[in-house]
Amino acid sequence: MMKKKLYGFVLLCFTSITLCAQDQVADTVVPKKLNEVIVIGKKTQLYQKQIKPLATVEEYLQQSGKVGMIKRGGYAWEPIINSMATERTLITIDGMRVFGACTDKMDPITSYVEVSNLSEATITSGQLGGCHGATIGGAIDLKRNRSGFMNSGWDVSLHSGFESNGNQKIIGSALNYANNRFYIDTDFMYRDAENYSAGNNQEVLYSQFRKFNISATSGFSFDENKMLEASLIYDKATNVGYPALPMDVSLAEALITSLKFEYVPKSSKIENWETKIYYNTITHIMDDSKRPFVPIRMDMPGWSDTYGFYSKAKGVYKRHHFLVDLNSFYNRSIAEMTMYPSDPKESLMFMFTWPDVRTLYNEVFMEDNVILNSQSSLRFSASIANHFNKVADDIGLESLQIFYPNMKDGKNRILKSISSNYVYDKKGFQYGFGLAYGERAPSVSEGYGFYLFNSFDRYDYIGNPELRNEKSSEANAFIGYKTQKISTKISSSYFHISNYVVGKPAENLIPMTIGASGIKIYTALDYATIFNTDLNIEYQFDKNFKWSGQLVYSYGQDYKKENLPFISPLRYSSTLLYKLNRFSSEIAVQGNAVQTQFSPFYGEDRTPDYAILNFASSYSFQIDKSKWNVKAGIENVLDAYYSTFSDWNNIPRKGRNFFLNISFGF
Repeated sequence: MMKKKLYGFVLLCFTSITLCAQDQVADTVVPKKLNEVIVIGKKTQLYQKQIKPLATVEEYLQQSGKVGMIKRGGYAWEPIINSMATERTLITIDGMRVFGACTDKMDPITSYVEVSNLSEATITSGQLGGCHGATIGGAIDLKRNRSGFMNSGWDVSLHSGFESNGNQKIIGSALNYANNRFYIDTDFMYRDAENYSAGNNQEVLYSQFRKFNISATSGFSFDENKMLEASLIYDKATNVGYPALPMDVSLAEALITSLKFEYVPKSSKIENWETKIYYNTITHIMDDSKRPFVPIRMDMPGWSDTYGFYSKAKGVYKRHHFLVDLNSFYNRSIAEMTMYPSDPKESLMFMFTWPDVRTLYNEVFMEDNVILNSQSSLRFSASIANHFNKVADDIGLESLQIFYPNMKDGKNRILKSISSNYVYDKKGFQYGFGLAYGERAPSVSEGYGFYLFNSFDRYDYIGNPELRNEKSSEANAFIGYKTQKISTKISSSYFHISNYVVGKPAENLIPMTIGASGIKIYTALDYATIFNTDLNIEYQFDKNFKWSGQLVYSYGQDYKKENLPFISPLRYSSTLLYKLNRFSSEIAVQGNAVQTQFSPFYGEDRTPDYAILNFASSYSFQIDKSKWNVKAGIENVLDAYYSTFSDWNNIPRKGRNFFLNISFGF
């Protein structure tokens, strides 16, 4: 009965959620740049816009209709874009390529930034996200806060939070300084959580985590049109439990650094030229030492080091707004597994699961936004890249040559992409459509993985270096209408992916993992198709009340009409916001329909529908020169027990959760 009431609430209040993320369909109508823009007051920081200000980055991102999350525990969820996981998507931090060091994808790139140091997330669909590398599903660029040369002096802020479910404690601070020649932004965030409870107070074991994040960015202007910027991120997580997996993580550590030079020419067709060099290193250690019953204890450490650069120039020539981007990276990925027999007289068992794979990538990307008239524009983009893999470890190479006797230690690939999009915008009415083609190389796991256990379908996976490039033909369209009171937009995308990479059972091979169902070797299907559509509507009743909502639907099948994994059923959200002076309050409903198009071949089963109710209120005030913001709320008010289509091995999500976030600055 309560669920029916929630569905009724959804139907009554349906309209679309307003996203803080820039869920872009590449705005090709480039506005005229003013000679001078004076902003009075600071831009509202990202965390201050959320229903839960100190939420994780993943919670923020999944508000987008293009983004979902694969959850394996209470920490480090894996983003999926347009129903595609990280092999087919691209995630960058300020344009930098970063690669995880975990063969089980327990360290997505989003886990290495914090919402308190994030200014925005640019979400691009399909080939619109190809600026920083090859992608099929799209891209997310996480952009951090920058004070810039504002001459604003010192700025200090402190944050604290508590969540009742899991007893999560949150402490953070920021110290910033800026003048007209120099700025520095620093940020610190610490989180400590115990096991959380699902609905009906059922404890989810091994869901604890502890982490801290330090971020610093500093810029110096040594000329009125030349700037140098250095940045640093250090993130360390320990004692991270993954209840949906057979192993936990004792350490996930990242160091991400960069140095950028920016030049703004005077009286030139080149408006901006930006060059950045960067380096990042990731260490990730899986172990099962805290699990009480394991057939054989093992450690699985992994390392990923990336050196890269990009140099891009933006300019205007008559009606053409163009971008040229040269980017390159060199990555080393290595992972190993050591098994400890229960009999001390037996020898240790060791093997490389990523056999020291080196990747060198070079790309040239070009884009031209042509302003046809005051209402319409046409965008073209194209790229060509060279992708080279090399297995540097002789033992790892010999292991893979058991399955591929003619395998060489290196493989070179050429990757291509091209796209075009038309946009029309007049008096609040907007529509657009586009076509695109893109290619990607197999990931390190798909090409060179060695006995990687997948606890979802319970198979060991072996890579295939002979895989061909995956190729995607894409069509997209959107239509929207906006006035002072109402804003509505529906967008859709269709992908026809040739050489679709999946794992297929090999009946003649014996698995390595105790209890595994068998071995799958990565191969390519003839093709697969994925369709996504999302509807967003927002209605402003008056200056105090705003209603918003969202509907998302996806569909995916292979050439045999078999369902693809992690395809979302119909999902929805609806929010009513009330704001009066310094007080605001909101009530929200979100949920999924029944997942009927699941795929047993990939380990999926039917997940039921669910609907949860959330509530939050906040109040801002000032004491002397300090500004305070207090926000409290309840998530999953009715304490529903549920799991979704993207919850690994049907791990349940959090039950009722009370939270309190307090921030102040001066």
